Amino acid sequence: MTSKTLITVVGPTAIGKTALAIKLAQHFSTEIISADSRQFYKEMTIGTAVPSADELRAAPHHFIQNLSIEENYNVGDFERDAVDLIKVLFEIHDVLILVGGSGLYVDAVTKGLDSFPKVDKSIREDLNDTLNSKGIEYLQELLKVHDPKYFETVDLENPHRLIRALEVSISSGKPYSSFLKDSAKKRPFQTIYIGLDAPRDIIYDRINRRIDIMIAEGLVPEAKQLLGNKENNALNTVGYKELFKFFEKEWSLEFAISEIKKNTRRFAKRQLTWFKRNEDIHWFDFREPIENILSTIHKKMHKPND
Repeated sequence: MTSKTLITVVGPTAIGKTALAIKLAQHFSTEIISADSRQFYKEMTIGTAVPSADELRAAPHHFIQNLSIEENYNVGDFERDAVDLIKVLFEIHDVLILVGGSGLYVDAVTKGLDSFPKVDKSIREDLNDTLNSKGIEYLQELLKVHDPKYFETVDLENPHRLIRALEVSISSGKPYSSFLKDSAKKRPFQTIYIGLDAPRDIIYDRINRRIDIMIAEGLVPEAKQLLGNKENNALNTVGYKELFKFFEKEWSLEFAISEIKKNTRRFAKRQLTWFKRNEDIHWFDFREPIENILSTIHKKMHKPND
């Protein structure tokens, strides 16, 4: 039996990952590590569905609003910081909970990052110029040509991810996805993946209702306070960039909200595409009783090689 276990809760946005992670943390008397890259930033609360004060009190959380949008922080930084923290926490716990919908950040902790070729700085500069002159849609179509496989899983609304994939593809002459290795780094812990899912119409309905709640709770004024920082990479995210267009009188508020819902639904679809590639994930309906999930976890903890 592996002495240390990282229970990793994944799934699309609005499916109930936070609630499950808290129940698991309470069952094992342990702590939660967030792998949701949108929730790192202290200036972004409502639009990133940061756990409520009650939820944060229910179990110790890490990597929640620990950064400012002014800080440069990437997935490599997160891998280093999270792995270091896990090492410390495993000195006092046998089980930890990792939770998040950012597939790349989850994989960085559980599998490690991939090695990529060096990229000519001028290629990145050219792609940034292209983004500014032709828009994100042009980059999306460019990626579809260079790497149709990665196009199916990447967050197409994230220009940083698009430019990263394109610069590697253009510089190497090979698809970005070809550098995503199949073998994971060996970690000093066992990972048990738990996925939450639901029929597509239910996921979409939950997303629509969550966004209505965000609007009611004050997402519009929260985003307005951040308008002056809209060029920061952290704010190139669903829920904020659409409202920036409303503030700049490009869109009506009603249309901006409808775009937030549409883009979030698209994001959820890509999240599922990413996670479904991982055959080690044990999938459960989002209404599954916690007892059934715990039964699977305890069996896996005693049979780590299954």
